[in-house]
Amino acid sequence: MTILGKQIRMERIMNRNTGKTVIVPMDHGISVGPIAGLISMKDAIQSVAEGGANAIVEHKGLVGEGHRRRGSDIGLIIHLSASTSLSLYPNAKTLICSVEEAIKLGADAVSIHVNLGNGQEREMLHDFGKVVYEARTWGMPLLAMMYPRGEKIEDEYDVKVVKHAARVGYEMGADIVKVSYTGSVESFREVTAGCGVPVVIAGGPKMNSDRDILEMVKGSADAGGSGASIGRNVFQHRNPTAMVQAISSIIHDDKSVQEALKILG
Repeated sequence: MTILGKQIRMERIMNRNTGKTVIVPMDHGISVGPIAGLISMKDAIQSVAEGGANAIVEHKGLVGEGHRRRGSDIGLIIHLSASTSLSLYPNAKTLICSVEEAIKLGADAVSIHVNLGNGQEREMLHDFGKVVYEARTWGMPLLAMMYPRGEKIEDEYDVKVVKHAARVGYEMGADIVKVSYTGSVESFREVTAGCGVPVVIAGGPKMNSDRDILEMVKGSADAGGSGASIGRNVFQHRNPTAMVQAISSIIHDDKSVQEALKILG
C-alpha cells in the first residue's frame, strides 16, 4: 500500500511522460530572510505554477500561501530541515518538521538538506536516517539536498566530492538527490553514473546571464540528470514564468539552449 502511495505522489512532483522534474525551491526565508522574489509568496508561487513547474519546496508555515484554489496545479514538497545565516554554525541543519506533519499539511513529498564535510555531519546523517525510515513508512517521496560544505571541503563543486555526496544520498535511501552542477557534461556524468536514483541540479547563486543558467541545465540533462531544482535564478528573474518555461523546454522537450532562450525573448 505504501509503495502505491509513493508512486502516486511521485507523479505529482515529476512529469509522468519524461520521468523528469522542474522544481523551484522557495525555502530561503529561514536561511537568509525575506529576499527579493520571495516577499510575496503567493505571487512567487503563482508565477512558477503558471510557467509549468512540477513542484515547489517550502517550509511548513508557508503552505497556505500557495494553496491552489484556482489556476495551474503544482506539487508541494515540504522542507524538513533548516538553519539560519545568523548562526555560528550555518552549515548545521536541524530537523524542524516531521514526515507525519508534512502529510497532515498535504505534502506530495518531503526534502532534507545535508551538508557533508563539517563538524556537524554525523548529526545530519543521523537525522537523514530517521527521515528515510519515516518516509518509507508513510510512502512519502524524499528529496535529499546533498552538499559537500564545511571545514574539510576545499571546493564544493569538485566532481570528487559532489559524486560522493550524491552517492551518500542514494545509499541512505533518498528517492531524488539534489547536488550542485560540476561544470561540464563529462564530469557530471560521473555524478549521475554513481547515483542509482534521479539526480537534479541546484541553481546556486544568482547568475549573470540567462544563457549561463540554461547551459547549466542543458549540460546536466545531457549528462543523464533528471531535472533541475533552481531557486534564485528563477524567482529573482525578471520573468519567473518564462524562465520556468525555458528550463522546462530543455528538461522535458529536449530543446536546445538557443531554442530555450527564444522563450525568454
